[in-house]
Formats: sequence, C-alpha cells, structure tokens
Amino acid sequence: MTDTTEKTRSIVVEEEFPHPPALLWRVISDSGMMAKWIMPPTGFAPIVGQDFTFQTTAAGAWDGTIRCRVLEVKPNEKLAYSWAGGDEGNVGYGSRLNTIVTLTLTPTATGTRLKVEHAGFELPRNNVAYENMSGGWKTVVGRLNAAVAETGGAHNG
Repeated sequence: MTDTTEKTRSIVVEEEFPHPPALLWRVISDSGMMAKWIMPPTGFAPIVGQDFTFQTTAAGAWDGTIRCRVLEVKPNEKLAYSWAGGDEGNVGYGSRLNTIVTLTLTPTATGTRLKVEHAGFELPRNNVAYENMSGGWKTVVGRLNAAVAETGGAHNG
C-alpha cells in the first residue's frame, strides 16, 4: 500500500544581530520597515486579528495575493501571522499554500537572535514554494541589517 498522506515541513532561519530586541522589533513590526526587507504589506498592523496582504507574481488561477492574519504579538519578543495563497488548480508555483510565519527575538550577550520559522508546507504539493522560500527567507533575513541602518539604529554595545 502506498502512503499518499502529505507531510509538512518548516523553513527555519536563525541569525544573530548586534542590535537590541526593541530595534529589531521595530523593523519586523512596522509596515514601512517590512517593505524594506520582505515586501510591502497592505493593511498590516501588529494587532492580533489584523488582516493584511502581500503581493507577489501571479500564476495560473492565483492572482499573486498572499493573505495574512496576525496571530500573535509580544512586543520585542514574537510576531506570528498566517501566510496563505495559491489556488487549488495550480501545480508547482502558485499551488494552494496555508502556512504560518513566526519571528522570535531572543536577547543575547551581544545583541539579538532572530529565529524565523515558516511552518506548514504540505509536501509534495508545496514542494516548489518550500524550495523557493527556503532560499528566499535567507535572503530576506540578510536584508535586516540594512533596514536597521535606515532606522538610524546604532550597534548594541
């Protein structure tokens, strides 16, 4: 008998930054700053229950809209939101996606560790999204230092 159940996977990216949690919090929880490191959100506010969207490249029956809802807000500690998009009729890029992004800030001796977890990729259906976003999140997290610099924030120390 063949196992046809889908398995779920998560993308986890962790990086330490030489900045205090409050500074990184501003960059991950302000819509103007989010536009600088991830992509411009529409309707975002760090309020539980707040719906917002991101817009990316359309594919097939999917218009490219990523629909999100803020699930958890702990200032200077954690921001979590749903991340849903795609269409049931699409295969590969633009397949139905229903996931959760959690950004966790942990103070360290030299700054803050950021952990980004994007959970709930259903494989094999979301294989393309999982592969693309695995590299994508590394790139996005890499842009955070530049976004912090734009805030005028100084290194911790």
